[in-house]
Amino acid sequence: MSKEHHYDVLVIGSGAAGLTLALQIAPHARVAVLSKGALTAGSTYLAQGGIAAVYDEEDSLEAHLADTVTAGNHLCRPEAVRYTVEHGRSCIDWLLSQGVPFTREPNGKLHLTQEGGHSHRRIVHAADATGKAVSETLIEQAQRHPNITLRTQAIAIDLITRRKLRLSDNRCVGAYVLDQRSGHVETLLAPCVVLATGGASKAYLYTSNTDGASGDGIAMAWRAGCRVANMEFNQFHPTCLYHPQAKSFLISEAVRGEGGRLLLPDGTRFMPRFDARAELAPRDVVARAIDHEMKRLGCDCLYLDISHKPAEFVRSHFPTIYGKCLEFGIDITRDPIPVVPAAHYTCGGVVTDNRGRTDIPGLYAVGETAFTGLHGANRLASNSLLECIVYASAAAEDIRAQLDTAPPLPKAPFWDESQVTDSDEDVVLAHNWDELRRFMWDYVGIVRTKKRLQRALNRVRLLQQEISDYYSNYKVSKDLVELRNLEVVAELIIRSAMLRKESRGLHYTLNYPQPLPEERDTILTPVNYDWPR
Repeated sequence: MSKEHHYDVLVIGSGAAGLTLALQIAPHARVAVLSKGALTAGSTYLAQGGIAAVYDEEDSLEAHLADTVTAGNHLCRPEAVRYTVEHGRSCIDWLLSQGVPFTREPNGKLHLTQEGGHSHRRIVHAADATGKAVSETLIEQAQRHPNITLRTQAIAIDLITRRKLRLSDNRCVGAYVLDQRSGHVETLLAPCVVLATGGASKAYLYTSNTDGASGDGIAMAWRAGCRVANMEFNQFHPTCLYHPQAKSFLISEAVRGEGGRLLLPDGTRFMPRFDARAELAPRDVVARAIDHEMKRLGCDCLYLDISHKPAEFVRSHFPTIYGKCLEFGIDITRDPIPVVPAAHYTCGGVVTDNRGRTDIPGLYAVGETAFTGLHGANRLASNSLLECIVYASAAAEDIRAQLDTAPPLPKAPFWDESQVTDSDEDVVLAHNWDELRRFMWDYVGIVRTKKRLQRALNRVRLLQQEISDYYSNYKVSKDLVELRNLEVVAELIIRSAMLRKESRGLHYTLNYPQPLPEERDTILTPVNYDWPR
């Protein structure tokens, strides 16, 4: 039987952005936080490198701003970059107040490391498992708070808006949510709804992400009527561990930041041929160089080597990476690490302002789900967790200011399961999953062409009809919800890529290899398209 629950704020997603917002708003409101798996299932928990913030005396806000804009190929929105950079230290201070155990120097100061694209050491970190430390700390704090309800195994299907309810003015008022334990869909209503569902890297065959990253928030916002922007900029992390038994394990940017060298199978360095910054070049440059060399040589992987550093240095700086590689028989103090690029981060997303507000009143988007303008055409390493904390804090402040004046919640119909049946053809889902991720990897990957993009568009249109038919006739499941969202996001990526007649940052096309003189964002509006939403 369908159930209805009321909250002051509904947060969809339990990563750094969602939990930060929940904790900052909880003293003033009743908050529900949804996670479609375990609370640690998202991308935050997997983040290794750290959080960029200016602490070093030789560093400056202007230098961090300049590095961000340079990495973003000058497509970043200046006001977003400045706002984020200026709030870096206050965000670290807030995380410290929550108990995040960042690594410190013997003198007690925060230890800072350097990563590709940064001109100074400004990465605050917890060894090489920063995301784990942040995630576990925020989860522990949220579990203690009496005003926060944590719901696991709960996946949002679609947003509920007043327009969908055929009411006069529009506002987001909740979501339909599948409780995976009971198998039934519940109605969760709240005057403020926050999308913190991460990005869409699961649209690709090889990805550094695991349970999350299926574009849920982006697809739901698009179906509800929100604009999305810059979906063509998909960051491929240059160095994912290549091993048949290693699933989605990243080799942190910090390995290169501390002197790791990228090598061909014969042991030759190659990055100096592609960029003067060599291994410290931004991720888009390094990923394209690795992709180029792998295709040129016809090899399955390349290598990242830090064995020239003292063994104790390697083990102390990268204990997680050292331990994981050792499980697969790779001793990184002596052996080079086999690596390949993998889809890692979505630089575009739901268009928001500097308070996390979307086009629909009452609906917010924070973290990787959102397009704030910070990342431009390529995200600078360790700016992602920073953006999560900065904009979640801003959104929490905005929500606090309007809680008392939010309109009353309308009546919403229960989810109707009477016309659908249990699926006896799950093989269709598995096949469509595989096909979508393969053609996205082959045709909409690191290097693109007009012909490849058109092929991908043709394929996604066929899949959309199959998935729509399936969705109309069978009970929803986690796999079906994610696949339905990914086919929407895949088309958003393809159409955005087709509209950009240049190469810039993460979007590289052989048909237009040079950047245009004018920087512009790619903004898509739902009313401009009549394909299934």
